[in-house]
Amino acid sequence: MNKLSAILRAHIEKTGPMPVADYMCLALQHPEYGYYRQGDPLGQGGDFITAPEISQMFGEMIGLWCADIWRQMGSPEQFVLLEMGPGRGTLMQDALRAIAKISGFHQALQLYFLESSETLREMQKEKLAAYNPQYIDTFSAANASLPPFPTIIIANEFFDALPIRQFEKSFQGWCERLVTIEKDAFVFTLSKPDDALLLLIPEAMRDANPGTVFELSPASINLTRDLAKHIAQNGGAALIVDYGCAAPDGKPTLQAVADHRYANVLGNPGEADLTALVDFGMLQRAAVTEGTGTYGPVGQGEFLKALGIDLRADQLKLRATAQQASAIDSALRRLTHPAQMGVLFKALAITTSDITECAGF
Repeated sequence: MNKLSAILRAHIEKTGPMPVADYMCLALQHPEYGYYRQGDPLGQGGDFITAPEISQMFGEMIGLWCADIWRQMGSPEQFVLLEMGPGRGTLMQDALRAIAKISGFHQALQLYFLESSETLREMQKEKLAAYNPQYIDTFSAANASLPPFPTIIIANEFFDALPIRQFEKSFQGWCERLVTIEKDAFVFTLSKPDDALLLLIPEAMRDANPGTVFELSPASINLTRDLAKHIAQNGGAALIVDYGCAAPDGKPTLQAVADHRYANVLGNPGEADLTALVDFGMLQRAAVTEGTGTYGPVGQGEFLKALGIDLRADQLKLRATAQQASAIDSALRRLTHPAQMGVLFKALAITTSDITECAGF
């Protein structure tokens, strides 16, 4: 039993079974032993690889998207560029390099990162030193953590790690999934049926068969509303790219990944990444409630191809060796093919009404 397991066990023994959201929050963000507070989880030597680490082309396309949004905002002389969960800083480094010749963009931007890992912060500061990145610990429209300037926000593979609640339909009614201890191991259990939970279950799913699971992320909804509120007040746009669905299908999607393989979700808290499919339909509805518009969601492949990733791949291959050209083709397929990341990963944009065209959608 690792140190975080002992902490979770003591908590459960004192207060009873804990909601899945609480387990996720502690497993990922415990100040000392949370997964995202320890080391560098990315790349071949880590636990998983994100799109920016697969190919420079991903970040370059995001850079083009940012430049187009900035132009539609009227090319403001001051604006905030915020990336949420920027990893090693690879996406932002590639994005800003790709648009280095956009007159006025780099001089106008104030770069901000939302990052909890000190290890990753050091990497980001080294890669983006020329832009003097500033840091925020949380994002809330109620707390002015950013300057009141037009804002472009990028969130790539950020929402999938936000805590979720899980509800399961039993033969007696809807219950909440909880985490408890049996025979010295963490296991899932169910709360007592509670009709009040029906208020949280989509109407179309309330009469579902026993065994149906509905996942809800209040943290994702609240964050999306805060992002939309900030954009509505200051101008700008947000781009969310993640793996997810347009609507839930009644199956649990919470999973753990360690060393590039699926792991036991409850096996070694703090030692594996925990994620769940993002409900893009829910995010879209949350954004609209704050008076912003949305584009998408569309598949990542469709989004990147609309931005010109095929042309960029061809350009890179002109100066590549045969081996490098093969690697470029492989990365392009991984990012865009329906059987890879092209459909499962999706893009959603949140914009103000003055953004009349949104590249990629």
